[in-house]
Amino acid sequence: MYEFLKGMTVVEGSAFVAGPSCALHFAQMGAKVIRFDQIGGGPDARRWPLGPENESLYWEGLNKGKQSIAIDFKNPAGRELAQQLATGGNGLFVTNFPVDGFLSHENLSALRADQITLRVMGWADGTPAVDYTVNAATGIPYMTGPADDDRPVNHVLPAWDLLTGAYGAFALLAADRDRAESGRGREIRLALSDIAAASLANMGFLAETMLGEKDRARSGNNLYGAFGRDFVAKGGERFMIVAITPRQWSGMLSGLEITEDIAALEAELAIDLSKNEGARYTHRNRLDPLIEKAVGSFEAAELETRFEKAGVTWSRYHSLHESLTDEPRLYADNPVFSTIAHPGGATYPAPGAAARIPQDERHQPEPAPRIGEHTDEVLAEFLRLDSGEIARLHDRGVVE
Repeated sequence: MYEFLKGMTVVEGSAFVAGPSCALHFAQMGAKVIRFDQIGGGPDARRWPLGPENESLYWEGLNKGKQSIAIDFKNPAGRELAQQLATGGNGLFVTNFPVDGFLSHENLSALRADQITLRVMGWADGTPAVDYTVNAATGIPYMTGPADDDRPVNHVLPAWDLLTGAYGAFALLAADRDRAESGRGREIRLALSDIAAASLANMGFLAETMLGEKDRARSGNNLYGAFGRDFVAKGGERFMIVAITPRQWSGMLSGLEITEDIAALEAELAIDLSKNEGARYTHRNRLDPLIEKAVGSFEAAELETRFEKAGVTWSRYHSLHESLTDEPRLYADNPVFSTIAHPGGATYPAPGAAARIPQDERHQPEPAPRIGEHTDEVLAEFLRLDSGEIARLHDRGVVE
């Protein structure tokens, strides 16, 4: 964690990945993040994966370093309290509650004229959606998977959720900066569908399909438009090898001792593969067998030595469990991670801010709160309620 945003408060009323990850970025850069949930927990409080005590590791991961207040949203007084929280402090609110309703921007801006609300949505028209349904609509699952299979392949990583969370943090900071100069508040509606569509268009996927009048064909594990694929070493270990730049290409050829074989193929095809990365993809059916044979002639340890010496861009495939010990740069020796005790009772490594900033001190990440852990503290310090008012809210079941 860093302290760049010390003094800023962001209030969060959201669930799942995009909204919580957006607020998490703020917390890891030093902002105070106050999260409110329904008493007993919202829809993501017990999502898998689960820990040894049936605690949600998902919830613990996305809510590190935040404060938690538990409110009964079914109670009119609870909804009013949530509105007061959303508009308090800096007036910065992250939510995926519906556009209409008690947390609508119209209601919030009536309480605070310069309110800034970041609202995560599924589809921009208000239709419900999650990452996996948006992804199904984009066409990506039909570009993914083996070339000889026409079934869609879903991905494990919720990429559109994570991109939406990161873009949301950027957009909220941009709006806050403008407000400092103009005094204007605003609502930012950020739909997973728009993030997905814009991302695909920015990378040329949309133009490729429109101008070519056909969908991109799936090609298994081949890197589209360049050279890259998985190959198996002599002992059965699998490697991902990528050669995009001329230097990466020449390093791979020398490391595998196939420079002459590739030169013969270039002469036959009348092309220079060292300068034309697209041609490496076009002629992958001729290239891949040569690479497969070369990789398969070496044991994994020798391949790694050769690749390091030749400057090849590669990585050995690991299961996540294997990566915990076999790839220390990711976890074991990574200063982004600190081993901390979590509210569910388990102790395990947790990341702080992913950015490495040599000029600034990195602070250890703080664990996620228990739901409702900071209810009294938030009511007293953030909303300035006295002890009598807080007691009455508890007695009426408005908070817990």
